[in-house]
Amino acid sequence: MQKKSPGPSVGVAKPAVRRSAIREGLPFPLGATWDGLGVNFAIFSANATCVELCLFDAEGETELERIELPEYTDEVWHGYLPAARPGTVYGYRVHGPYEPDAGHRFNPNKLLIDPYAKQLVGKLTWGEELFGYKIGHADKDLAFDGRDSAHLMPKCRVIDPAFTWGPERRPRVPWERAVIYEMHVKGFTKLNPHVPEDERGTFAALIHDRVPRYLRGLGITVAEFLPVHAFIDDSYLVEKGLRNYWGYNSIAFFAPEPRYLHSSSVNEFKEMVNQFHAAGLEVILDVVYNHTAEGNELGPTLSLKGIDNASYYRLLPDQKRYYINDTGTGNTVNLSHPRVLQMVADSLRYWATEMRVDGFRFDLATILAREPYGFDEGGGFLDACRQDPVLSGIKLIAEPWDIGPGGYQVGQFPPGWAEWNDKFRDTVRSYWKGDDGKLPDFAARIAGSGDLFNKRGRRPWASVNFITAHDGFNLNDVVSYNDKHNEANGEENRDGHSNNHSWNHGVEGPTDDEAIIELRERQKRNMLATLLLAQGTPMILAGDEFGHTQQGNNNAYAQDNEITWLNWEGITPRGRALLEFVRKLIAVRMTYPILHRGRFLGTEYNEELDVKDLTWISPTGEEMSQEQWEDGKAKCFGMLIDGRAQPTGIKRRGDDATLLIVTNAYHDVVKFTLPEVAEGNNWVCLIDTNVPDRSDMTRHNIGAVYEVTGRSLLLFVLNRGDQAAKMTRAGLGAILDISERPLPELA
Repeated sequence: MQKKSPGPSVGVAKPAVRRSAIREGLPFPLGATWDGLGVNFAIFSANATCVELCLFDAEGETELERIELPEYTDEVWHGYLPAARPGTVYGYRVHGPYEPDAGHRFNPNKLLIDPYAKQLVGKLTWGEELFGYKIGHADKDLAFDGRDSAHLMPKCRVIDPAFTWGPERRPRVPWERAVIYEMHVKGFTKLNPHVPEDERGTFAALIHDRVPRYLRGLGITVAEFLPVHAFIDDSYLVEKGLRNYWGYNSIAFFAPEPRYLHSSSVNEFKEMVNQFHAAGLEVILDVVYNHTAEGNELGPTLSLKGIDNASYYRLLPDQKRYYINDTGTGNTVNLSHPRVLQMVADSLRYWATEMRVDGFRFDLATILAREPYGFDEGGGFLDACRQDPVLSGIKLIAEPWDIGPGGYQVGQFPPGWAEWNDKFRDTVRSYWKGDDGKLPDFAARIAGSGDLFNKRGRRPWASVNFITAHDGFNLNDVVSYNDKHNEANGEENRDGHSNNHSWNHGVEGPTDDEAIIELRERQKRNMLATLLLAQGTPMILAGDEFGHTQQGNNNAYAQDNEITWLNWEGITPRGRALLEFVRKLIAVRMTYPILHRGRFLGTEYNEELDVKDLTWISPTGEEMSQEQWEDGKAKCFGMLIDGRAQPTGIKRRGDDATLLIVTNAYHDVVKFTLPEVAEGNNWVCLIDTNVPDRSDMTRHNIGAVYEVTGRSLLLFVLNRGDQAAKMTRAGLGAILDISERPLPELA
């Protein structure tokens, strides 16, 4: 046994200790693991001198025992407690040097959360005792604080992982058929009248079959939840009567957030996943491994900081008292350390296997791929994901930017990854706002952003396209506000982005002007149609489908209230019409595979197949000229996708429908000549955002002039030959059938 000498327990009053109860145990797996007879406890700390396991009563209020872990193997402290069972409540006190200048912040007076805890009990109450140093002292964080923090801390609970999953139900949605819906566990159900009031805002609320049925009825295939790992409400928010609503302030990477549990069991989360899978929905989690809630050198000591600060966090090389802050939150988790990388990989595998989620969206993912010398797509974390037999087979989505050096890396993640594409968001907003010179970039975005992703065998699905997300304006506010209105955040409207590419259409905020309202509604349809007809993976923000507003707040991270909660009973007739339009758009996308092809569209003529995948059409009905591309005032063009293009890399013709998407961001009508296409008879207008409820089969001759309303989008499908015409009618019938089915009564 290699064990370091215990350090002093300065200021800590110990309860009774029963040393005979603990056995050596094993250094693996890390965390608290019940084997049916007892619990093995294992925790990594390379620089500690002693680790004490603290046992509490069931409520986590009274410390009952404090037991030194007897073994130290490969920098892991471990012990086995035969008397322990699921439900055992515990925490750690870790001894070692308190030397901030050397990067060490050990303080056994501070109760610590196990990094591998599977469940937390109680909530954090802010107080000076949570800090390892004396608040207000002239020496700041160099002044050691000897007060006990246990009464203010959430505790860890040992769980029984047993759960009856039943038959395997993972939907395994192909990337090409993924339609992502970004949603908040609480916000989605808090005001939902069809969910029992005491369950609203929890995983239990999402279990009710109306929820997954609503999503599937809308056409969604993937539900992406904002962070559900246990997180902390920042002290400055609590002081202002606010909360950390989004949850990007993690403190335990294996434990579900307690406020989302209606019951006392983490199996509630598993039941929710099981219900979503049974409905054909995948579940993706937004995860935050780039930082923790412990902040910088002046932050609290809650877990990693007190377990082994020098290992878990990136510190300034020549001033280890201070943290590298590539996240903007005070600290950065050090994934260059093998044990820290292991913790993150273990967490991902736990959620993917034990909790059966289908993928992850990584907050500030460039930080995870950053080594001390900078961003490296061959760095440890990305290599671990690529080689891991579990992680390499699920959906991985990067938010490819942060505020650190080389922090913007859109298109630079390795094959196998998808990435949030903010260029799609900004370009589409600017184009429909009517900005000059956006046509070429707009074309690149709706064609799958091949300029960014068409390399190394990557596919169009690698571009996760979005108009809105949790961060920023939602769709209603993009068309209703020129400026952010974040006064409710209590920061005098200084927070949040100022460059939103938004347009209020003449009035800031709500208006009774019918002309402005109608134009705003059409602009919503334009952007949603652009999103759902573009190549790539579309992501819809929850509530955008019926026009939810955040009252101009583009940084609603602290608004756990009606600003962010979806108001299902308040949906207007216009909101219902928008919802039905979104459902129709998704049905169109799913009906025509050429809208979600597995490979990039080419603009080069293929002589062997006599096919050109993609042709850009000017309003004259002819192919766009270079002069037209360079015309900064041009705001109308067509995207002709030939259905005869091969669906994959094989050399044969495809047999999908030929489609024409026409967009007009000009303020007035543009006369657009419908182009001639080989083997084509006529065009059928399937979607016109100026007439959203159109469902006729009106045909338009080749070469006919269609008056495209100012600021509108149209989708035409080509009739070519009797057999193709039958296929076209069959496809239209399927779309109409889907869009006429009633949605479950959530909306």
